Amino acid sequence: MSAAPAVHTVHALPARSGRPWPQALSALQVRDYRLYLSSQLVATTGLWMQRIAQDWLVLELTGSVTAVGVAVALQFLPMLLFGLVGGVIADRYPKRTLLVITQSTAALVALTLGLLALSGSVQVWHVYVIATVLGFVTVVDNPTRQVFVSELVGAEHIRNAVSLSSSVFQLGALLGPAASGALISAVGQGWSFLLNAASCLVVVTMVAVIRPKHVSARTPTSAHPSAQHRGELRDGLRYIAKTSEVAWSIVLAAAIGVFGLNMPVILAAFADHVFTAGVAGYSLFSSLTAIGALTGALMSARRRSTPRLRALTASLVGLGLVVMLASLAPNVWLFGGALVLAGFCTLQFLTGTNALVQTTTTAAVRGRVMSVYLLVLLGGQAIGGPSVGWLIDHVGARPSMLACGSLVVLMAGAAGLAMARRSHLTLEVTVRRGSGRLPVHIVPSDH
Repeated sequence: MSAAPAVHTVHALPARSGRPWPQALSALQVRDYRLYLSSQLVATTGLWMQRIAQDWLVLELTGSVTAVGVAVALQFLPMLLFGLVGGVIADRYPKRTLLVITQSTAALVALTLGLLALSGSVQVWHVYVIATVLGFVTVVDNPTRQVFVSELVGAEHIRNAVSLSSSVFQLGALLGPAASGALISAVGQGWSFLLNAASCLVVVTMVAVIRPKHVSARTPTSAHPSAQHRGELRDGLRYIAKTSEVAWSIVLAAAIGVFGLNMPVILAAFADHVFTAGVAGYSLFSSLTAIGALTGALMSARRRSTPRLRALTASLVGLGLVVMLASLAPNVWLFGGALVLAGFCTLQFLTGTNALVQTTTTAAVRGRVMSVYLLVLLGGQAIGGPSVGWLIDHVGARPSMLACGSLVVLMAGAAGLAMARRSHLTLEVTVRRGSGRLPVHIVPSDH
């Protein structure tokens, strides 16, 4: 029987800047987090530039929305298959080292795709292979980044740091598509890939100079590392099973991962087939979604407490309803307005679930728990991407988007009812004589 790994925790107060910060920006008191967040703005802008260029490149090469869905799926399939292993790696090794490796690899991959596109020799299988390689990078990179933030700011600021990181990601999602659309129209997709490669190197440089203050370093002591890895995976899954807030958050994340986060495929179809707006329209739709998402993330940053599961369920139901309405929009203006609302609901949900999972989970298993969360959130897109693309090619963009919204509502509603049933909640209506009011209370069933 292998020995348990030794865990050494270093506690230190975050480095403060000496001037007061408002509540919505409290995590920025930590200098290293400010450095990291600035690099993330550059990185996410480059990432969104590459995403737009990649999707449009596949659409140009094949003329098929299904092919776009396949490219999306290949980028997330490794997370679906190996996401749990990524969490174990994130818990076992220094986060700075892992981030330097993953971001350097991402830079090399983006550079390769950029050179292929600029030379005019790119083929769709090149994009598929590179998307798959990026997927394997994501397996380690995403849970590592999630835990790295907690090491930078500590438990005191983790909720605010999650919201600010989401805000920066959405700001990049606002800037990246606009910049990529302009570049594609002017000089083609190649330069978007090269700029993303440069942005990855910015992250490598910044991470190399950061020294996290709240580090949990794990020292392997087992002579049989494979057996220990299996034990660590089981420990993470057991923790999720016995922690209801985490378990239900992951169930809700699965619903949005499969049916609610396939917007790139849907928006490409609406831009090309429905409104015939071309790459400029695709970039605009992505930016409008990001405007709503950025607003949602900023509002989340102002919250002083972590949202409860019922609020997260309501956000997910709201997202599904908005997507359903967007599918029926008769013109591009109403469609764009619905996209803003969809982005808002999406980020209200994502920042809430991320904060709830991270603040509820103990540091020793946080990497593994976050890998499961990301597995269903990102791995779900490996299922949803090609499925939605195939549906669009066979029944059209509007019916497909309507189906996605409907399924989000149904799954969120079913999860909400199951949570209420599991908590033994019932609806109690009290009628008072001489009063026109019907007070409604949700109480435990044994009340």
